[in-house]
Amino acid sequence: MMLFHRVTSSVLFVSSHRPSVNVHRRSRISVAPTKLYRRKVSFIATMEAPPPGYRTNVGICLINASFDKIFLASRLDIPSSWQMPQGGVDKGEDPQNAAIRELREETGVVSAELLAQVPYWLTYDFPLDVREKLNERWGSNWKGQAQKWFLFKFLGKDDEINLLGDGSEKPEFGEWSWMTPQQVIELAVEFKKPVYAEVLKFFAPHLQSSSIE
Repeated sequence: MMLFHRVTSSVLFVSSHRPSVNVHRRSRISVAPTKLYRRKVSFIATMEAPPPGYRTNVGICLINASFDKIFLASRLDIPSSWQMPQGGVDKGEDPQNAAIRELREETGVVSAELLAQVPYWLTYDFPLDVREKLNERWGSNWKGQAQKWFLFKFLGKDDEINLLGDGSEKPEFGEWSWMTPQQVIELAVEFKKPVYAEVLKFFAPHLQSSSIE
């Protein structure tokens, strides 16, 4: 049974049944050598550098100690929208450092080990309504996001996870849970599903129970 935590203060065959849920309420990162697994990409553009017109971003796939579940959280502004942690890369910031920072800011996690990274950038476009909303918030005109993805293993206990983050940024998430790869795809918003499917296929060698095709 999945356990959810709540804050207190296309190419994947998945079941159409939404998982039943119980709710979880609302340092230093040791970095191990990265082992990369390159995979053929058949359905999504990949680039060695982020293309113009896209916001530079990092994504974090955080797996549990059993290598069979992935951290997923629901957004406070859109409670029905679940995602893995992600965030923008500051000017001149190294993407790996940005991933470590975003993980700490969004989840409070500092006990984690870097296992792998996708060596190319993946992009997705914003739907028009999302694009208008985000660009108004950011004062920009991005078409979408170009993401570099990193896989971390969580080394701590669940009570280390704090959706208030490290206090340096406004909280983004309201609930979280450990999910299977299939559930991660199922709960993601439609325009992120292709990137999520590609990321999880790339990281599949690190997951004990993955049937992503």
